[in-house]
Amino acid sequence: MATAMITTRPPLPPFTRESATQKVRMAEDGWNTRDPEKVALAYAVDSRWRNRSEFIRGRTEIIAFLSRKWARELDYRLIKELWAFTENRIAVRFAYEWREDSGHWYRSYGNEAWKFNEDGLMATRLASINDLPISESDRKYHWPLGRRPDNHQGLSDLGL
Repeated sequence: MATAMITTRPPLPPFTRESATQKVRMAEDGWNTRDPEKVALAYAVDSRWRNRSEFIRGRTEIIAFLSRKWARELDYRLIKELWAFTENRIAVRFAYEWREDSGHWYRSYGNEAWKFNEDGLMATRLASINDLPISESDRKYHWPLGRRPDNHQGLSDLGL
């Protein structure tokens, strides 16, 4: 179960541009699995989140939140991009595409502020997100579900 203890989650702070970029891609890859228990392992046991207007504490609540999210947001595909970093903090911008069970598509845009503990686990995640309805023909993410291929364009390259 995801509440098992993880001792460290490299790369560890203090971050360099290279290690912060690696951390962002690892987060993107994890979220693209859409596996709540696996994703929760990247967060401290007592991690605190603000996701839109929802406040979440700890891995158990993270798993419940992500389970609800991915039950609703079908065909979810995410791209994250490093925005800025310091010793133990990373800011990212992101966009993800998903559809409702009715078939309506959305692109959700947002920013996240992350703070990591000394073990490289995310202790704080603050996310601001806006949803934009799109037509299926406006979709830009067409890779098979799962990890974004290395040769797929990022947000800046896609003009997002």
